Amino acid sequence: MAKKKKVPQIVKDIRNFKPQEINWATQKIISYSQLSMFTECPKKWSLQYREGHKQFTSTIHTVFGSALHEVLQHYLDVMYEKSGAEADRINTYDMFEEKLREEYTTQYKKNKNQHFSNPQELRQFFDEGIEIIRDFSKNKSKYFSKRGWWLVGCEVPIQVIPNPLKPNVVYNGFLDVVMYHEPTDTFKIIDIKTSRQGWNNKVKKDELKQFQLILYKKFFSELFGVDPKKIEIEYFIVKRQLYEHEDFVIKRIQTFSPPSGKIKQKRAGDVLQTFIIEAFTKEGYKEVEHQPKENNNCKWCPFYKTHLCSATFQK
Repeated sequence: MAKKKKVPQIVKDIRNFKPQEINWATQKIISYSQLSMFTECPKKWSLQYREGHKQFTSTIHTVFGSALHEVLQHYLDVMYEKSGAEADRINTYDMFEEKLREEYTTQYKKNKNQHFSNPQELRQFFDEGIEIIRDFSKNKSKYFSKRGWWLVGCEVPIQVIPNPLKPNVVYNGFLDVVMYHEPTDTFKIIDIKTSRQGWNNKVKKDELKQFQLILYKKFFSELFGVDPKKIEIEYFIVKRQLYEHEDFVIKRIQTFSPPSGKIKQKRAGDVLQTFIIEAFTKEGYKEVEHQPKENNNCKWCPFYKTHLCSATFQK
């Protein structure tokens, strides 16, 4: 029997990290989704978070993404803690169906027992998920090596206070997958994204989208004392559908590592600080009238053309 390798100390330390309990009476929790919403439209963020006009935002896409995340993360857990062969023996198809049903039921109840999909659409997404899982298990070694690599964890928590002058504002997040390469003492932070047909160049160049992993890299570095140069970030994009191309084979899995050097980290940090400064005081939310940022996204906003928003965007 092969001798089990000793877990590196840095891996142990990260696995043992426990975020502090939130004081809901005095602290405000922010996340990348809030940052993204505020940057795209401060008014929408204010209505959702400060004023409490919560909207049901789940769709079949979010249900699908949550279920698929759980299956892929569980597969990786078994692959690294036991073996790839053991991971292949997991009945991932049944697991995915179960998670898809569970997540849909949860969101259905949150939507006041109102359906937001139908059996035909659910079946389509289930079939597409199965194709992703099948491709992932078949080609796992192309993306996840066990030579020198450790799975630090899935859903690794990150909790920091980005602005020391406003210690009541806490940035909270969870890293989908964190890997550690022992021979080079380097890390890789991976965020799993589901997509219809993958990311094109326009999506890849969306700086706000890049900021999610860039901020995770920045905070991971600060929280665990890791040199930023030793942290790689990667979007792991899985495609529900493939379009045919006569000149080359289209892959179901796409990876993308955005630039994340000092300039990018500073830019992401500056955008986050702008959000904190404009939206919060030391005591809580800043009582200002945030204005809508009128653009093409207005037509998708649940507050557009209601008494809650004054935007009159016209294309």
